[in-house]
Amino acid sequence: RNLLSPQAMVRREQQTVMIDSEALVPGDIVYLQSGDKVPADLRLLKVKDLRIDESLLTGESVPVEKKQLAVAQETPLAERTSMAFMSTLVTYGQATGVVVNTGDQTEIGRISQMLREVETLTTPLLRQIARFARWLTCAILSIAVVTFLFGIYVQSYTPAEMFLATVGLAVAAIPEGLPAIMTIALAIGVQKMARRQAIIRRLPAVETLGSVSVICSDKTGTLTRNEMTVRAIATATGLVDVSGNGYDPHGTFSYEGHDVRVDDYPILSEITRAALLCNDASLKQTENDWLLVGDPTEGALISLGLKAGHDLKFIHEEWPRTDVIPFESEHRFMATLHHDHLGHGFIYIKGAPEKVLAMCKYQRMRGEDQSIDAAYWLAQMETMAERGLRLLAIAFKSATNEQCDLRFRDVENGLSLLGVIGMLDPPRQEAITAVAQCQQAGILVKMITGDHLTTAKAIGRSMNIGSDAHAISGNELDAMDDVQLQKIILSTDIFARTTPAHKLRLVTAMQASGQVVAMTGDGVNDAPALKRADVGIAMGKKGTEVAKEAAEMVLADDNFATIARAVEEGRTVYDNLKKSILFILPTNGGEALSVLAAIAFGRLLPITPVQILWINMVTAVTLALTLAFEPAEQNVMQRKPRLADEPLLSRLLIWRIVFVSLILVTGTFGLFIFYRDNGASVELARTVAVNTLVIFEIFYLFNSRFFIDSALSVRGFRGNVSVYYAVGILLILQLLFTYAPSFQSLFATKALGMYDWACEEIAITLSLRELRSNVRS
Repeated sequence: RNLLSPQAMVRREQQTVMIDSEALVPGDIVYLQSGDKVPADLRLLKVKDLRIDESLLTGESVPVEKKQLAVAQETPLAERTSMAFMSTLVTYGQATGVVVNTGDQTEIGRISQMLREVETLTTPLLRQIARFARWLTCAILSIAVVTFLFGIYVQSYTPAEMFLATVGLAVAAIPEGLPAIMTIALAIGVQKMARRQAIIRRLPAVETLGSVSVICSDKTGTLTRNEMTVRAIATATGLVDVSGNGYDPHGTFSYEGHDVRVDDYPILSEITRAALLCNDASLKQTENDWLLVGDPTEGALISLGLKAGHDLKFIHEEWPRTDVIPFESEHRFMATLHHDHLGHGFIYIKGAPEKVLAMCKYQRMRGEDQSIDAAYWLAQMETMAERGLRLLAIAFKSATNEQCDLRFRDVENGLSLLGVIGMLDPPRQEAITAVAQCQQAGILVKMITGDHLTTAKAIGRSMNIGSDAHAISGNELDAMDDVQLQKIILSTDIFARTTPAHKLRLVTAMQASGQVVAMTGDGVNDAPALKRADVGIAMGKKGTEVAKEAAEMVLADDNFATIARAVEEGRTVYDNLKKSILFILPTNGGEALSVLAAIAFGRLLPITPVQILWINMVTAVTLALTLAFEPAEQNVMQRKPRLADEPLLSRLLIWRIVFVSLILVTGTFGLFIFYRDNGASVELARTVAVNTLVIFEIFYLFNSRFFIDSALSVRGFRGNVSVYYAVGILLILQLLFTYAPSFQSLFATKALGMYDWACEEIAITLSLRELRSNVRS
């Protein structure tokens, strides 16, 4: 909503003027400088050390260096270095460009167009409920019509009597409380997820998370920390690995698998000191984290120096900076001149390895300068690049005591290479655990990123996502038609250099394969895929408003591990919904079968329509609602995801509903017949029948708390205290129903004696014994 740059500096009629960006047209010459938001898609004509943050458009984790040289037309979006795209941010440098596209014709505009055209799908739960409602409605109407005709033509009831009986049947069979229970169960899930940093924006998404079979995740900031970290240092004597995460300056150095002390390896001390001195960034410690001020690469170097034990303040006081050659894209390095208190001068250089290597004549080895072995360094750089590391070379050169300024001629040759540093945005440790947990639950985890293929492969290896052999770039996706994509989509887990159109196409292809897809993202480029996915998941901290608007869920902590917790909660909500249905339907079935039995045998209704409403709306809903608070089943994250078209009730659950309904009608209708045949009044017999049915429900509630496990266990008694509160409230209400005069007048009930309660207990005990023996079989 706020992506347009309000104003732009343009050249018109031989004058430089500021105009509203909305007034730009193709052909305008636009000037850019650090801090500007690019007002339109520009072809760069002149560039002065320009770097642009394109993360919202491409997902690139670091600012992109721009040049004016042309690139091929088929170049991926993230590598079009001669272009500046609307709404991206200039982080450094200056440039002049010509407007080539505005409005809907820009890359951002095309995303907006895609967003308008994307169709959102109905959630699996709503599809299941719709099918279940159609099936239940047809069944109830058919039974009601057949019963009405049977009563008139077979049992000779009058139409008026059969109309009332049919209404009672419909009231008994329809689960009136189910919509309320479903909504409340989902709302409880929303509250639980919010406490676990997952904010739900659309209620049905709670349950949809539980049916997710594929999670498509962005890399930067979700799977990784979005903090550059030094992982390896190549020296003339070998490769040293560095541990630690993010900018936290705690970690160790290891050589060939063994920890080493920096003091025992002088070259490590030299490299890390140079990394601190040839540096413009700073780190500040906050209450819970380390805050970077400056470039992410330089922040990683400061963390490295602190891990080596250097005192940052002492280093800068001991070797103060005299002059500097700042980093620029033309020369691709930064150099600083320093003098110690004795007047000795030093020049430190850091930059692109191939550039610095060409300037080096020597290499530092065991405290001495030796002739450089270029082949060795190229081999080490290749090894580090295969690990997906971003490389930076560091070199030095002695300077005279009198030298006070630094010129390019001072560093063109004769340098001594200290080493090559490899850094990476490391994966979150909790995300690694969460990925393994999702895979154990049968959920495919796929990485879709705008970063380089090599970097994506390295992160994939560290997180056990996919394999290098099944990693695909955006160019390869462009070469595939929809049929080819369908064949490889489920067997490929890493997609790199992707555009917004690629992401949308990948999500659509997975859904066409019958998968329920969750998609994570933070930028504008992710919005179309977020909207199309069954569950769009936006980042709360670094996500754009466009991404949040398109998503169903927002991660308050930008952490993939929160998604795994949300999936667990979603599966629990779905389980609890099924338990509620499993509890309500036999109750309604028992009531409906009691009415059918009465008509079939030509007897009075054992329960009146108003008494049925009491049972449905007061007792059934009160008890069923407690099932929404049930904790997760022990195996909830060990199951495979359910299929998108899976019916709400399996054959086993349907059999259980039918069987329990028969048990309920046997006890309820049996006691009603027993009392009527022994001369009891209709009111007394119906009161016994209603109380019998309610007590049956209380016992069956405990049985419904677990699908397979026994309710007679420590976990069964201690898991959900709300069950006991509901039972206590229900018993009070049922006593009022039976003994309070006003209730007796309203519901046509009579007070029961001890003999009546004893008869109910015997009937329930016999029925439960039959239920237990049949369940065991």
